[in-house]
Amino acid sequence: MEIKVLHQLMDWNEDVSEEVKATLAEHRICMVNVMGSPGAGKTSLITSLISRLKENWRIGVIEGDIAGQVDAERIAALDIPAVQLNTDGACHIEAMSIRHILPELPLDDLDVIFVENIGNLVCPAEFRIGESLRITILSVPEGDDKVEKYPLMFTDTDCLVLNKYDMMPYFDFDEARVRANYETVNPGAPLFPVSSRTGDGLQKLAAFLEEHIRSAAS
Repeated sequence: MEIKVLHQLMDWNEDVSEEVKATLAEHRICMVNVMGSPGAGKTSLITSLISRLKENWRIGVIEGDIAGQVDAERIAALDIPAVQLNTDGACHIEAMSIRHILPELPLDDLDVIFVENIGNLVCPAEFRIGESLRITILSVPEGDDKVEKYPLMFTDTDCLVLNKYDMMPYFDFDEARVRANYETVNPGAPLFPVSSRTGDGLQKLAAFLEEHIRSAAS
């Protein structure tokens, strides 16, 4: 019975995800699902990308958290439309929540929406939310074994951001191991070493995102 219910939930989520995708396509919006562990630097990365994209693109943000609105307030301080989505204990965002919250954003005035998913390397990978692009973040302090331990998160993503790269001298982190494991589970998908603190590597990641934003807008 539990397996049947789970399949029904997943199928229903896929249906709603397609509805969200259609709505975004109608408005020519690229939605980016940003996933990673708590503390991986999701909010910092989004704010850093906003600073590089906002001159050319109109940006909105959906901030997912189990509780609180600290991150949404941080985004709103940049004069960017931001909506807080609290899951009240759920370990991921579902497509239905996105469908409900989209009307809170000025869709006719946006080119890209960043969705900061719940900090988790398991559940968010299993639920499509109507996104155009998936970004998975792995920070250097988390360790170099995460691709092996949580393969779905790194398999079902469009790129991997190796964040807090400026911390490499201070951690026993085997970058070659991460690259090899990532290439095994997601052959050909790009990997971007970046530092949200110093800005290193962010320009290449921003350029990658702009390709997808242009595609959605065309």
